[in-house]
Amino acid sequence: MRLVFLGSPPFATPILERLLSSERHELLALVTPPDRPRGRGRAVVRSTLAELADDAGVPVVQPASTKDPAFLETLASIGPEVLMVASYGEILRRDVLELCPHGALNVHGSLLPRWRGASPIQRAIAAGDAETGVSIQRMVLALDAGDVLLEKRTAIGPAETAADLFERLSQLGADAAEEALDLLAGGDAVFTPQDESLVTLAPKLTKDDGRIDFTLPAATIARHVRAMTTWPGARTTLPDGRDLVVLEARAEQPSGAEAPGTLLDDATLLVRTGDGGAVRLARVKPAGKAAMADDAFQRGARVERGSVLGG
Repeated sequence: MRLVFLGSPPFATPILERLLSSERHELLALVTPPDRPRGRGRAVVRSTLAELADDAGVPVVQPASTKDPAFLETLASIGPEVLMVASYGEILRRDVLELCPHGALNVHGSLLPRWRGASPIQRAIAAGDAETGVSIQRMVLALDAGDVLLEKRTAIGPAETAADLFERLSQLGADAAEEALDLLAGGDAVFTPQDESLVTLAPKLTKDDGRIDFTLPAATIARHVRAMTTWPGARTTLPDGRDLVVLEARAEQPSGAEAPGTLLDDATLLVRTGDGGAVRLARVKPAGKAAMADDAFQRGARVERGSVLGG
C-alpha cells in the first residue's frame, strides 16, 4: 500500500517508525508541521518525525496550513493510495480527505465512539474507565465520527498515569496502523459505523483543568492526578497562595467532618475530601524545586494542620 503519513510527535513517533520499517507498505512522504523555535535560546529545532524521515530518505512536507491549495497539489503529485494520520493537530479539508482511493485513516487513542476529541487518554483515566485502546477510523468532516476499521484494547493500570498510557497507546497505534494497511491491501477491510448513542467527548485540556477540586471524592481526585500527569499537571494552592504541583496522590481511609481541602496532618499532605474521606498528596513539586515526597516537603514548608488547600 502506497501511503503518505501525517503526524506530529510524540504520539505519532512509534507509528512513523513502524511505517518506515514496513516491508509490505511504501511510505511516500511525511507531512508534519513546520519546525519551530524551542528552548530558552528559541533556536529552530528539527522535529523528531522529520529527523526520522530524513534519515530514511523519505521526503518531508511541512505546510504552514493544509488549507493552502499548494498542499493539495503536492499530495496529488505524490500519488498515495491512502493517507494515514496520527495526532496531526489540524482539521483536514474535504478535498484532502477525498484525494486518495482509500481516503484517510486516523489513529485515535480511545475505543470510539467513547472519547472523541483531543484528550481521550486523560479523560479515560479521570473517568475511571477499566480499559481503553486505539481505533483506526475513516476520517470525515465531523470530529472522530468516521466508521471504524479496527480497534485494539488494553486495560488501564490502577496506578497508570496519562503519560504512561500515552506511551503504551502510541506503540499499540503502530500495531493497529500496520494491520489496517494490511486489511486495505488485502481487500479485507470492513468499516463499522459508530453508535452515536454511545458518544462521549474529550475536549482539549487547558491549564485550569489541572486544578484539584477537594469537594470531589478521594478516589476521583487520585484519578484526576494520574490523568493530568504530565499535561496540564494536577495542582493546588497552598495557604500562602503558592501553587503546588501534585505528581502522585492516593485515597486514604480516615473519615471526618472537616471542610474539603483541610490539611489533616502536620507531617504529610493528607487532605480532607468531599466524600468525608481523605487523599494523600504523596509526591509533589513546589515551584522552582525538584519533585519530592510530601513528608519531605512538609519538613521544609511546615503547612499547619487545619490549614485549607485550594482556597
